[in-house]
Amino acid sequence: MVTMSLVSAGGHRFSTRPCLRSTVRRRGGRVRAALVEARPAATPPIRVITLAKTGDRADDLQAEARAMARAANSSFYTPELLALKYGSQPIKVLRRTLKILISLGSFGLKLLLDQRTGVFDQNRRKRAVELRRIFTELGPTFVKVGQGLSTRPDICPSEYLEELSALQDSLPTFPDAVAFSCIEKELGLPLDAIFSSISPSPIAAASLGQVYKAQLKHSGQVVAVKVQRPGIEEIIGLDFYLVRGLGVLANKYVDIITTDVVALIDEFACRVYQELNYVQEGQNARRFRMLYADRDDILVPDIYWNYTSAKVLTMEWVDGVKLSEQDAIERQGLKVLDLVNAGIQCSLRQLLEYGYFHADPHPGNLLATPEGKLAFIDFGMMSETPEEARSAIIGHVVHMVNRDYEAMARDYYALNFLSPDVDVSPIIPALQNFFDDALNYTVSELNFKTLVDGLGAVFYQYPFNVPAYYALILRSLTVLEGLALYADPNFKVLAASYPYFAKRLLTDPNPYLRDALVELLFKDGKFRWSRLENLLVEGSKDRDFSAEDALQPILKLLLAPDGEELRHLVVKESVRVTEAVVLGGILDTYNSVPNYMRIIFNGNVTGLTMVNDTEIRSMIELRNQVFRIWSLLRSSEDFDPTLLQPILQVLQQPEGRSLGGRVIGGITQRLAARLLKQVLRTPVTVPSSTS
Repeated sequence: MVTMSLVSAGGHRFSTRPCLRSTVRRRGGRVRAALVEARPAATPPIRVITLAKTGDRADDLQAEARAMARAANSSFYTPELLALKYGSQPIKVLRRTLKILISLGSFGLKLLLDQRTGVFDQNRRKRAVELRRIFTELGPTFVKVGQGLSTRPDICPSEYLEELSALQDSLPTFPDAVAFSCIEKELGLPLDAIFSSISPSPIAAASLGQVYKAQLKHSGQVVAVKVQRPGIEEIIGLDFYLVRGLGVLANKYVDIITTDVVALIDEFACRVYQELNYVQEGQNARRFRMLYADRDDILVPDIYWNYTSAKVLTMEWVDGVKLSEQDAIERQGLKVLDLVNAGIQCSLRQLLEYGYFHADPHPGNLLATPEGKLAFIDFGMMSETPEEARSAIIGHVVHMVNRDYEAMARDYYALNFLSPDVDVSPIIPALQNFFDDALNYTVSELNFKTLVDGLGAVFYQYPFNVPAYYALILRSLTVLEGLALYADPNFKVLAASYPYFAKRLLTDPNPYLRDALVELLFKDGKFRWSRLENLLVEGSKDRDFSAEDALQPILKLLLAPDGEELRHLVVKESVRVTEAVVLGGILDTYNSVPNYMRIIFNGNVTGLTMVNDTEIRSMIELRNQVFRIWSLLRSSEDFDPTLLQPILQVLQQPEGRSLGGRVIGGITQRLAARLLKQVLRTPVTVPSSTS
């Protein structure tokens, strides 16, 4: 008997059991799944890397078009239609409202009694089981709430985490006959014409559907087939009608909430309704695959359009283990934190490069494959970061690190948190009060949740309107941090993210980020070499960092027509660096000669360099920093001395020749001034004694 650990494309790990094969037959108009003997899997499923492996590109497009036609009548979220529908059904609305209030109210009452009677801790496991059961009984909307809570060990005790995590793969199923009939109706073919085998019962049950393992008849490809729950639209529609009504009341009567609650609910509801259209989910998966599956450590399953419709999704099968199952992952010789870091880096690319991100990365949707890859699956809930907000987010992190609270406050305009007519000056002290304390920690000590909570306190005090996309970003990042905390309670998302931010600052030609880099490196007319060194140290930790890419944007910025102010600062700093390097060379030579030769200079190095001891120490430190930075650039894997050729080419341009001439002139003036000061130094006279 062969056992395998299987994970569905719906994002759920199955209990380890024999891999069963079944064939599907129709008898008397009824669908049946006939179980046959177990067989070992001779070879692992073939992973489809390119579209060419699933057929010609034209055929693939035609298959997708046919799938879209099958989903033409799928539902979409419209608050007005929900209000029209359920506004005329007060009894149904009242019945659902009472069910929710009674279920959650009785649970809250039990918690209160446990606390009053001193058995709160003893009954924790019992109450966790009850809460999981309540969420399951209340349906998909509350199941999603429970799935979100199951990823937050900093919010829920361990007993609740364990029980609520079962909501990701232990939900009630619906009859197989209903599922098989749905497949046939949606695809317009009998089951035995589509699949050579299909599991007789669901391998896993998700909040919106359940998953079967099957083998395509025409190609033999092993696939996951997700079938939507019957009547799901009715359940979700009523819940969102009720929740939206509460949002309207909150906007109207709860003054402490400055965010448009209804807009957030509408955004979330829109995403959930998109999950009900499996063709849309398939398109999401295909787009996500094209953007992010170029990494060796990321896997995104492909979609089979000929066998996909609004209520049936057929996708590539993925073997793997949920990211929250640390022991199972480590038994395969893998490290959870490596996988979490891969997820964080991929999420940063999603949020800040292309802006298209997975908005529901709970453990059931993130799998560790035996090859050590992180598989993203279940693409029903996706969102996008507006282009202007991507750079603003990076700039906001820079301003935070730089403690530039005035610039941080202005960032909220670009992030659409504040309307242009709002005065940010009162917000600056609030930001300063919070971040002056928070930034006393190192980047590695900062907790993402701490920053979110602190900013939330600021948001409540002022007229902020948090955009819906930002709420989904916070959800995505907090879920990732929650997953990491399973493996390491001291893990910090910000520390793992900082190399990416540093790399983007050093290499991205975006004007907003160029300005942010200049703000970070220059302060009060002085260049902060320590900041540049720190950025290079952190940026070089990112595997996509390129020394050449770090030089090009800076050169372009330096020689831009509007870069005169920056050129003035660079000339000034170049003079300092050149002087420090020359001085360092003189000192090295002086220290290398025999002691008897130093008599020429009376053993006094200040007489040789025309610089006092304090200035000498400062210049030597500057020279050493510059040399360390140069070493960091040279240590880049792609370093090639020829990458300096663009600098020589730039210096041959009119602006470059002018810049070089100004640097040489500045150095000459500096040395001449020091020499003149040395020559004209007033000799010290000793007064003669009188008798």
